[in-house]
Amino acid sequence: MARPQTCILVPAPIEAGAGRRGADMGARAFRAAGMAETLRDLGFAVVERAPVGIGPVEPLPHPNAAIRDLGEIAAWTAAIEQAAYEAAGAGFPIFLGGDHSLAAGSIAGVSRRARDAGEELFVLWLDAHSDFHTLDSTVSGNLHGVPMAYVTGRESFAGWYPPLVAPVKPENVCMVGLRSVDPAEREALARSAISVHDMRAIDENGVGPLVGGFLDKVASHGGVLHVSFDVDFLDPEIAPGVGTTVPGGATFREAHLVMEMLHDAGLVRSLDVVELNPFLDERGRTAILLVDLVASLVGRRVLDRPTRRWS
Repeated sequence: MARPQTCILVPAPIEAGAGRRGADMGARAFRAAGMAETLRDLGFAVVERAPVGIGPVEPLPHPNAAIRDLGEIAAWTAAIEQAAYEAAGAGFPIFLGGDHSLAAGSIAGVSRRARDAGEELFVLWLDAHSDFHTLDSTVSGNLHGVPMAYVTGRESFAGWYPPLVAPVKPENVCMVGLRSVDPAEREALARSAISVHDMRAIDENGVGPLVGGFLDKVASHGGVLHVSFDVDFLDPEIAPGVGTTVPGGATFREAHLVMEMLHDAGLVRSLDVVELNPFLDERGRTAILLVDLVASLVGRRVLDRPTRRWS
């Protein structure tokens, strides 16, 4: 990636989008794992913003009775969108979750900033789930399952979520690592222009060619890239600190390869790191691993990486 002068850490302690408590502690765990110190050691100026927050919100009933906390999530989305828009104009923002409903605001905000700069935004979605439900199709009612549908302008959000100023083109989105997709999402993805690479595709082709092909597309369009990284992209054997574990995820080496390729491409302008639940972690191992992955994204080489022991 083109080396930014300043990394801006934007904590967003949102957990209302998930069905399990604890993700609101994720940003604090990243701080304890040395996120800011690691970035400074790599030569970056680091600005640690105050956590994004919201005031009291009124319940917002929806015809889909399964949906919970819609008013709160809508308020978080608006607050994070504004924080993302501002941070993207000041440096390289890293949004520290919080659950993945955070991405509805972060992607909307950086997309608005890209539009204002005359740039085209692309999104690399690293996740076990597609999060492509609409408000009408979600069965669980957990709104961390809808942000990609929202930011690509799918139906059902008008009047409930904040107006979307700069939707992301579906053909500008690449999802990697999927292995838990509901039928309604699968059908919608099949009709969309989103590129989807599940774990079988990674097994058959390797993660390098899949990510590399997307990076070539971004570069050929003169685009800029937002990366949305969910902890459950990783195999739970190496990253247990998440409430949505799905077996068979990316390995340690696959994840680092993706991050190293992203750095080499020089296209990444913003990053989400979401769904870390310290309550479910083992002595901070997931938080430490994620800090190491962010370090790879911003340029730490393999030979610079100290070996860590988990026992």
